[in-house]
Amino acid sequence: MAAAGGPGPTCVLGIDLGTTSVKAALVTGTERGLALAQCCSRETQAHGDSLGAAPQGMEQDVQKIIRALNECLAALPQQQLQQVTHIGISGQMHGVMFWKSDKGCKWSESGTGPAFKPDKVSHLVTWQDGRCSPTFLSSLPLPQSHVSLATGFGCATVYWYLKNSPDFLKAYDAAGTIQDYVVAMLCDLKKPLMSVQNAASWGYFNCRNKSWNTDILKKSGFPVHLLPEVGDPGSIAGRTTCAWHGIPKGAKVGIALGDFQCSVYSCLTERTDAVLNISTSAQLTISMPLGFQPPEAPDPSSAVTYFPYFRGDYLAVAASLNGGNVLATFVGMVAQWAQELGFQVQESAIYPRIIQAALAQKHSKLSVHPTIFGERHLPELLASVSSIGASELSLGHVTRALCRGLVENLCSMLPVQHLEETNEVEKQTLRALQSRHLGGGISGTKFL
Repeated sequence: MAAAGGPGPTCVLGIDLGTTSVKAALVTGTERGLALAQCCSRETQAHGDSLGAAPQGMEQDVQKIIRALNECLAALPQQQLQQVTHIGISGQMHGVMFWKSDKGCKWSESGTGPAFKPDKVSHLVTWQDGRCSPTFLSSLPLPQSHVSLATGFGCATVYWYLKNSPDFLKAYDAAGTIQDYVVAMLCDLKKPLMSVQNAASWGYFNCRNKSWNTDILKKSGFPVHLLPEVGDPGSIAGRTTCAWHGIPKGAKVGIALGDFQCSVYSCLTERTDAVLNISTSAQLTISMPLGFQPPEAPDPSSAVTYFPYFRGDYLAVAASLNGGNVLATFVGMVAQWAQELGFQVQESAIYPRIIQAALAQKHSKLSVHPTIFGERHLPELLASVSSIGASELSLGHVTRALCRGLVENLCSMLPVQHLEETNEVEKQTLRALQSRHLGGGISGTKFL
């Protein structure tokens, strides 16, 4: 179908604001169905110093994230951007940023048309943030939610600021994930709108009645005015209030979605499939039966949680904090050791070498438990190496053991027996989604 007022078929623009990169894709309809017209990816390189945060703080510069987004859109064909009628946005979950609702951004002309840059905004405190210790979390009110509260969750981070830097919060009157912020700026929303998917990832959200634990939060002095309004995934948040990189004014913008749910949606063809997603972190997930409702209270010791999906469905998820980031840390360590020995080696050159070395080692008794970032259900259980033999100290042995350890860690969180019992099937299909380097994930499909 041609766009009104312009030649060519209409397009849908998809955007993902990930932990290490921004991706954009133009999708158009053809006689054979949907087809990818163009795509672009840019590393954000947004991690910065967490000024005023605890030593475990992990923040990203929103200016750099939006710069990468603008670079992505500028690289897409103008003629096709002018045919965009709908925009869908997903992004990294759990994190929180703050802004002034009437001064969240500034619009200006760029080489490809109007674009916005952040104005009165904070850094993005990401899902990897570790400032909320187990002791701190245990001091907070008990949520009325099926999701256990963890460090890096939006509401936990707000509590940390409330207890440790209350003046910081006074400068802002709006909060959301990075994807909620982009939607709010495009649609000029006076109050941000958040999907159930992202709201659940913040904590203190009841998925059954789709509402925040307002009474519990108010009693503890939580600034509830910062909480976004909540809507269903798949709904429309608003329309673009002006042209954006050639995209016409009035294009429909969907409510921002969780990046994990979107990655699963892209390949879950049968309800009996299991999906393995490895990017910066890693997840193993299965669909819950139709009509499933999560328990009213979580099991804090359980590695499995239930994520709201689409149309009221849920996913059972073993969400590990350790995925491609572990491999990236390992590669960084190798590069650092080489530098300390007087050699300069680019990290990008290390990946293919250790992959080939690992493929050459068919067997290894070396055992790596790779949880250098801990896990939400076991935050203090860190990584370890065992069964170290003198003949198994090569890069190939270590890399192979590290990769196997990542998979074994996921399987221990959601065992095959659990997969079979949940879906009542004899066989599950594992679909590997993200297996190429996206600025902190896995480099090269052979890593899988």
